[in-house]
Amino acid sequence: QVQLVESGGGLVQAGGSLRLSCAASGRPFSNNIMGWHRQAPGQQREMVARITSRGSTDYADSVKGRFTISRDNAKNAVYLQMNSLKPGDTGVYYCYLNSPLTWGQGTQVTVSS
Repeated sequence: QVQLVESGGGLVQAGGSLRLSCAASGRPFSNNIMGWHRQAPGQQREMVARITSRGSTDYADSVKGRFTISRDNAKNAVYLQMNSLKPGDTGVYYCYLNSPLTWGQGTQVTVSS
């Protein structure tokens, strides 16, 4: 059974940076996609960024140029470097793996103005 463990959330002022990490235990399938979604209070969960095993990336328009997703296949880990954070980035960030479909428990990111 695969499990995802996230770390790195917290409270930061607008303009600051945070780095989220997510490590998968167990045996994820090869050729998978890992990524991050987020959910703000009262909002639906939305895709933030995702990366394939080969390194192809995709970002939500709202974070392009500010966030960078990367991964370490040897560690089954994915990272999200978040720069120039805005109050609108506040929410719970969830790591996910598509194969098998698995979600992390979520980590809170709060950006103060």
